[in-house]
Amino acid sequence: MTYFIVSTTFFLLALILIYWVHTRSRLDILVKPVRPPDSPPLISICVPARNEQRNIYSCIQTLRDQNYPNFEMIVVDDRSSDATPKILGALSKIDPRLKTIQGKSLPDGWAGKPFALHQAARAAHGDWLCFVDADTFLEPKALTACFVKAMDTGADLFTIMTHQIMGTFWEKVLMPLVLTALSVGFSPRRVNNPRTHDAVANGQFILIKNSVYLKLGGHERIKDQIVEDKALAELVKWNGYRLVLADGTRLVHTRMYTSLPEMWEGWTKNIYLGLRNQISLLLLGVLGSTLAVLVALVLPVWPLLGFLWWLNGGGWLALAVMVKALIVWAALLIARGKTARGMGIPAWYAWTTPLGAGIFAAMMITSAWKVLSGRGVSWKGRLYTPAR
Repeated sequence: MTYFIVSTTFFLLALILIYWVHTRSRLDILVKPVRPPDSPPLISICVPARNEQRNIYSCIQTLRDQNYPNFEMIVVDDRSSDATPKILGALSKIDPRLKTIQGKSLPDGWAGKPFALHQAARAAHGDWLCFVDADTFLEPKALTACFVKAMDTGADLFTIMTHQIMGTFWEKVLMPLVLTALSVGFSPRRVNNPRTHDAVANGQFILIKNSVYLKLGGHERIKDQIVEDKALAELVKWNGYRLVLADGTRLVHTRMYTSLPEMWEGWTKNIYLGLRNQISLLLLGVLGSTLAVLVALVLPVWPLLGFLWWLNGGGWLALAVMVKALIVWAALLIARGKTARGMGIPAWYAWTTPLGAGIFAAMMITSAWKVLSGRGVSWKGRLYTPAR
């Protein structure tokens, strides 16, 4: 009976948790294609590029194709050691709207991306700044649609969730779980509620009024922040300006990582550093990693334990344990399958949830250990320590 009671408790908690986790990510604000506005203000698109030879040509080409009638492009070559400068030089010759800046040496106290965007913003002339990552690609109507939606919502900072391009097995196993975890920590509805403290932005695409950016001190105010998009969102919202997070997956696409080592480096940087200054979110992260370990280790063997108990005379109680375990499995597979389809990958990847949960937990634990031990994190060839 003790085993039965424990199993029932896990059963009820698991169903509640599955429902709660998979209802946190809903984005009520949807970006759709619209006609360009009359007399549009100048938008300065700012792109930081450090060793982006794989993406930078495609990124700039999609920016050049925007149907928004009044924009400039500013790309900061952040001291790349690959073919990025050569590609940018060729693109600059064929489009006068593209300005390439050779990034300066990283000053003391600055993280790499904030300094690159700081340099881009100082060269910008637009009424709005649009920060776009080099691994992000826009449909031709994306900039127009985002600007119009920003105006409609009264946003001072407008950011979107982009469609994540996932080509490899490991991307499809891990990325949906990481993105789900982020939606738990930063519920879009709470982010969009001016009365809450929750603030986050997606650095892959941020549209911000230049006047607000300058009044708040720009990236210089958050110069040491590795997760600079979240820091900028907090700076905006906590100073009383309007922050809006929307669904832009129809119009903007991103290929963040292409291999497991890249994902490991990138997410161990982001996961812990994004939470380390907020105790409540840090505790949520620890809880998330614990739950991920339980999913990875306990869920696969739960029905098996019930079956073994039944073989050893457990009777109807053992059968009930098996049934409850299978119901939880079914609920999880349905929820993860729906998430997978929403991200454009086959629903059968739901079966890889325990594998992905185990890797996610390992990333959370590793990133926390690196910061707490003083080892810091490495990104794009630069080492960042907690003191920075």
